[in-house]
Amino acid sequence: MSEEDASWVPRLREILRARLTPWNCPEVLCNAEVLLTELVTNALQHASAPTVDVCIQHKGDRLRIAVDDHSTRGPLPRPKGPYEEHGRGLVLVDVLADAWGISEDRTTTWCILCLPEGLPEMSTGPAPVRNETLIQIPSDSSGLRLARIHSWTAFTALDWPGDHHAAFGVLHSLVSNALRHGVTPAWPSPELAIWVRVTEAHELIIDVKDPNPDFPEFEKNVVGELGRGLWVARRSGAAVSWSPDPHEGGKTVRAVMQPGEVIL
Repeated sequence: MSEEDASWVPRLREILRARLTPWNCPEVLCNAEVLLTELVTNALQHASAPTVDVCIQHKGDRLRIAVDDHSTRGPLPRPKGPYEEHGRGLVLVDVLADAWGISEDRTTTWCILCLPEGLPEMSTGPAPVRNETLIQIPSDSSGLRLARIHSWTAFTALDWPGDHHAAFGVLHSLVSNALRHGVTPAWPSPELAIWVRVTEAHELIIDVKDPNPDFPEFEKNVVGELGRGLWVARRSGAAVSWSPDPHEGGKTVRAVMQPGEVIL
């Protein structure tokens, strides 16, 4: 397992922690972190494909963690001596999980934790914000150039561990869309607001606010049937959404990007 692969284990723990912390159940959180760590570490050590897929689901009174390493060999727990340092992963899974198993095709190892009653649904939105910065640009032809300049500084200053080139392209797409369609004679504005945020789970959130409260046929724009800007953002790895602002008017177009290899 390379250092780059190993770096994903603490990142995934942080994402899980951000999702489960609102439950205020330290024992569940601790056990879930250990189970996630052991399953992901085992998969990274034995994967036969360039990617490992992780799925965490909360259904009713159960939390299910599944890791697919695309290997058909399937892991097996092995009893270890008291002084051996490795090979304890699935032994811990067997002790901590209420159930665990391997898929029929032997590519996915899963485990289940039974949860106390009354827990709300697991958070699926971005984790709490750790750092943020506001970029304000004029809503004329100079705005896109200024957005380019300030975005590089923002990604670096906020210490986002991800592909800055891809993030720059996503921000460029959102700002271009806002200048082209969000600022019109019917919805004038002297400037646009761009919020760049990094969450505790190292997600990057780019919010571009414009004065136009409507976004007709948004889905067709995202998949490239109408225009290419938001499609490019999606192809760059961003989850794109939009929402009207019922208080201040206008709308916000949001792109959320996950952490990864830092490319400056």
